[in-house]
Amino acid sequence: MATGKNTKFYETPNHPFQGERIAQEADLLGRYGLKNKEELWRAQSELRDYRREARRLIGEAQGDMEAAEELGEEFLDRLRRYGILSEDADISEVLGLDVTDILERRLQTVAYRKGIGHTPQQSRQFIVHGHVVVGEGRVTRPSKKVEAVEEDRVAFDEGSPLADELHPERAEGQE
Repeated sequence: MATGKNTKFYETPNHPFQGERIAQEADLLGRYGLKNKEELWRAQSELRDYRREARRLIGEAQGDMEAAEELGEEFLDRLRRYGILSEDADISEVLGLDVTDILERRLQTVAYRKGIGHTPQQSRQFIVHGHVVVGEGRVTRPSKKVEAVEEDRVAFDEGSPLADELHPERAEGQE
């Protein structure tokens, strides 16, 4: 059998039929406007990787938090740049992250929080249809992670009909 690159970037739950987990997943899917559970599982796998890396760094430094932070400086800087960790957070706080911390940094959620759509689902549609830009570039991937500095630069594309404040689909209060 040929060995190729793994193309699956998430793990499915070990037990497929757990009512409580299914209810929690359905709540997150609705709250963040995710298309399917794969998007949620992908975020959970990303969080799992972050925690695994933090545990590895703490273990490598034999529990010395300062040494672990020096070893994982690039790792922590990346999490801070994306706004997943606060600027003054240390490496032990990575272990306390929740999947919602990852989902909050998606372009779809950031756009919804900025009032680009009435609902997360509508924000997703505006992004997929090419009505949203981040800085100068149009982005059509709702799953794109938005850096903290880019957050203020998420807006409607100037060429989009939705850029007109009087457009009927525009959310009230949009600047």
